Parts: sequence; C-alpha cells; structure tokens
Amino acid sequence: MLVEFTVKNYRSIKDELVFSMAKAKGGELESTNSFEPEAPGTIPLLKSAAIYGPNAAGKSNVIRAMMEMESIVCKSATSNQEGDKIPVTPFLFDETSASKPTELEMVFVSDGIRFQFGFSATNTRVIEEWLIAFPKGRAQRWYSRAFNEKKQTYEYKFSDFLMGQKSVWRDATRSNALFLSTAVQLNSEQLRPVFNWFRDTLRPAHVGGWWPSFTASLCEQEDSKSKVLEFLKAADVDIHDIKLDKEKFDPDILPDDLPNNTKKRLIKEMKGTDIVNIMTIHKSASGKLVPLDFDAESDGTKKFFSFAGPWLDSLSKGYVLVIDELHDNLHPTMVKYLVGLFHNSKTNPKNAQLIFTTHETSILSQDIFRRDQIWFCEKLKQKETSLYPLTDFSPRKDRENIEQGYLSGRYGALPYIRPFELDALI
Repeated sequence: MLVEFTVKNYRSIKDELVFSMAKAKGGELESTNSFEPEAPGTIPLLKSAAIYGPNAAGKSNVIRAMMEMESIVCKSATSNQEGDKIPVTPFLFDETSASKPTELEMVFVSDGIRFQFGFSATNTRVIEEWLIAFPKGRAQRWYSRAFNEKKQTYEYKFSDFLMGQKSVWRDATRSNALFLSTAVQLNSEQLRPVFNWFRDTLRPAHVGGWWPSFTASLCEQEDSKSKVLEFLKAADVDIHDIKLDKEKFDPDILPDDLPNNTKKRLIKEMKGTDIVNIMTIHKSASGKLVPLDFDAESDGTKKFFSFAGPWLDSLSKGYVLVIDELHDNLHPTMVKYLVGLFHNSKTNPKNAQLIFTTHETSILSQDIFRRDQIWFCEKLKQKETSLYPLTDFSPRKDRENIEQGYLSGRYGALPYIRPFELDALI
C-alpha cells in the first residue's frame, strides 16, 4: 500500500514534489474509495488517484520517477557492475540543479508495517540512503548512509533495531548500489519486506502499458482464462475464447535488416524459449466460431486484453498499479469501468491501489472520485513541473462540476494555445 511518494531534481521536476495517497477530510465516497490499512499509526488511504495536465507538463516524469526508483531498488545490487551508471537524470535547465543528486522517497505499508525509504543519487553514485520503520506506529531509524565528499568515504549509522551482519552488508555495498538491495541479496530477512514491496507490490507501467504476454500466460489455465474472458465480456469486448499456440523460437523469423549486434543479443536471450501466438475466437451471427489472429484486433481491444492480466492480478493480490496515459486507445466508458473495479470491495477485496495519468475528463466527476483523488500537473515558466491536488482549491462537495471547472481553467494545468496563422508557413 502506497502512502506517499516524494521526488526532487528529476528530469522536468526541479523542486520537491509530494504525491499522497492519504485520505483527506471529507466523507464523500468514503466506504468505496478509501480504506483503513492494517498498520499501526497509518491514516486511511485512497484506492485510486488520477493525474491530469497538458502534454509535456511532466505527468509522465512523475510516473517515470516511480519506475526508476523501483528499478534501482530491484537491480542495483545484482545488475549493476562497478562503474555502471545509475539511471537518474537531474533537472538540466538550472546549473545548480544539474550538478545536484536526484532524491526519491516512498512511504508505504508492507507486511503490516509502515516504512519510509529513500535515497539521493547522481548517475555515478548513491549520495544518501535512509530507512525508517514504524512497527508500532513509532519511528525507528534502522539505518542511514551518507557520502562524505571531503573524506571520499561513506558514513553509516545503524540502530540496534536492525539485526544481522551489518558490517558485512556495508562492506559489500558498491557506490552505485543501494545498501538495502545489497543486504537483501546477502540474506537480510528483516529488510526483505521493504525490498519485496518494490519488487512485487509496486507495479508501474510505461506509456504503452503492458505486452499481452502476461494475460496470455493466465489463459494457459482454464480457471484463470475464464476470469480473463469474464473481465473482457463485462467490458463488452466480444471475445468468446482464447487459443494459444506455442512454438520454439526460430532465429529465421527475425527481420533481415535488424542490426547484427541486436540480432545476436536476441538470439542469445530467446534461445530455447517458446513463442506464444494468441488467437482470439469470435462467434458469428450463426453461432460459428471464427478464429482471429491477435494482431488483427483493434488497438483498443489489444490494449484492453493486455490490461486484463495485470488488472486481475493486482486486484486479487492487492498491488499498487501505476499507469501512464490510461486513456490511450480506450473508450471513456472503458476507463470508467477499469477505475470502478478498484472502488468496489467485491472486485478489490485486498485494497489494491491505482495511480494513473490521463487526459480523459469525462471521469473527472465527484460521482467517481473524491476531491483528494484528483491531482494536476503543469509546467511553470522555468520549465519545471508543478504537482498539486484538487483540494488546494476547496471545491464544493457534491456541488461543483469538476470537469467543467478544469476545462475552463479554474485549476490550471491546461495547455496554453497561441494564435497560429497558416500563411506564416507559405
């Protein structure tokens, strides 16, 4: 369960931005759109949040920062080698910011305990790292790490609350890796719930969403396939059945114009693996079953099918789903349906959370969202991203038309359209 995400000095984000899933005051949609986490000292949380704003305002960079943090936690100790770059990019339109580290922090609940974990890093080294736990609602700083520029060494502080071979984990931690990731790699069971939250619970997706492969893998079992088909039919996606054909990877299927280095890498990675071909089965008016190659489906159907697996998996296991551009290739009714699944205790029994960016304003309604579930993103004059909640404007409960207010410019975060004359191009 995500409580709060903080990011500073990352791509278009210059100053500190705080994105919160904490429930604010107000009882509207309380029983459907919020929940009480099973963790001492943690306030009620929201089941979903939507981020609106114009193109190039930085919405995607908020999502990308979450993805980057997840990647660094999961891969820095195992995938990075000495000297490898850390995938962070500071705000480059300011000389001071360009030379400072990126800062990322998550507050979340894992295994019934609230944690506050964060770090700052340049693309060459981790500068600081910290972990605070709240096992009984009170703060316990388990460890902190800071790079001393003058001494060119790291200074660690460990508390008695953190058990295990701390000196061994410290000595094994490279400058471009996190202590958390290294310690878990070396069998720290106490830190594993923190690491596992990033690896298992946090599920960010890029602009294109997911590939259909995960949904297809669920269709290998009849029970889970029936859930996928039920999910699709509930959204009026007319697919009667799914058939999967597997064949061994054949290098001959790779395009002739593919660069040799890329071809060699793919052949090495794909050797011995199965290629799954997805066939969707439709019913004709006479009841005849008609197979259709997956690529022949519409873009919207393919995207919705690709969503089905991760959506069902997240709802059944209580994951935190983070998606950029949810509306892409989807009808507004589909978007409303997908969001509504998170607000229904029957389809979301483990309080999974959904965070997404969108331009779809038809769902920007107090009938669907609480006021604290809506966020806006805009770019300021110095090209830096600003992120703020709708609650900053104190909209009237159940009375104010949020969509109309947004489109009329009341909350900002709209594109500024300048006059354009075609004659200027001639």
